[in-house]
Amino acid sequence: MNDVGKKKRVLIAEDDPVSRRLLEAILTKWDYDVTVVADGLEAMRVLDSADAPRLAVLDWMMPGMQGVQVCQRLRERKGRPYIYVLLLTGRSEKKDLLHGLEFGADDYLTKPFDAQELRARLQVGGRILNLQDDLLAAQETLHFQATHDSLTGIPNRATIMEALAAEISRQKRDNRPFGIVLADIDHFKAVNDTYGHLAGDDVLRTIAQRLRSSTRPYDSVGRLGGEEFLIVAPSSDVSGTMALAERIRKDIESQPVLAQVGPIRVTVSLGTAVSARPPCAVKTILQLADDALYRAKENGRNRTEPAVVPEADGPASEVVGDCVAKS
Repeated sequence: MNDVGKKKRVLIAEDDPVSRRLLEAILTKWDYDVTVVADGLEAMRVLDSADAPRLAVLDWMMPGMQGVQVCQRLRERKGRPYIYVLLLTGRSEKKDLLHGLEFGADDYLTKPFDAQELRARLQVGGRILNLQDDLLAAQETLHFQATHDSLTGIPNRATIMEALAAEISRQKRDNRPFGIVLADIDHFKAVNDTYGHLAGDDVLRTIAQRLRSSTRPYDSVGRLGGEEFLIVAPSSDVSGTMALAERIRKDIESQPVLAQVGPIRVTVSLGTAVSARPPCAVKTILQLADDALYRAKENGRNRTEPAVVPEADGPASEVVGDCVAKS
């Protein structure tokens, strides 16, 4: 409805051929893009399509499915764009008109109708749809701002932690291992001190982009805070999680960040951990990955270290410690 330069689209569902042609002629004259059907079942088929008109003028009495039944079906749908319905009826009893509104019609017009009144009511419908679309867009913007880091555009700490908790819940159902990777930019304070905080922001944004490009579409990437990032990798064992971390490390090392002040060479250190069975607690797997990250820093940076878990009797491939698979 908000698309500039596009005709307003409307569906006419009317079984009387004379009334149908009259409505089509009037609405076409008013520059509407008109779709015309002759019964309720066909109206429902059109309104159920992926690119359905958002305005509908429905006759109350139609073969196949009455206009009020179409309204009821439309209001039962979830997660679909709202369709504004104007009901045409020869009924004038108040209880009948209230019945139509209760079934989901937005407005009604009694036959024989006045053309200018029809036009005014359709214009009201168009304004209501525009207001609703604007409200939904504002809600989506607010939701994005609440769940994503304002600087890098990737999920924030709360959101990536929710993704980690959700993966643990999924593992309880599916018994599939998953991995996490903690990544920390090396010598980030020196970047800020040498090039300035704006250059540091360029580095954070670029690293976030490379993390997303180096991971799989179904991996979750988020900023924990500062220069530290978390990747949650579903259905990933020890070797797969290490391979993912190494791919990230090499991608970041391979080319400088093109900041406004010029190219800046940046590397990251990474720690990995894999939850096997029973599933890890959030605190446990994060602590093991954080310990691995600390060792990567201690061992020279620009490297990946796996989680180290206590030794236990049995084959090395067994789950040991609380829940984490051995490397």
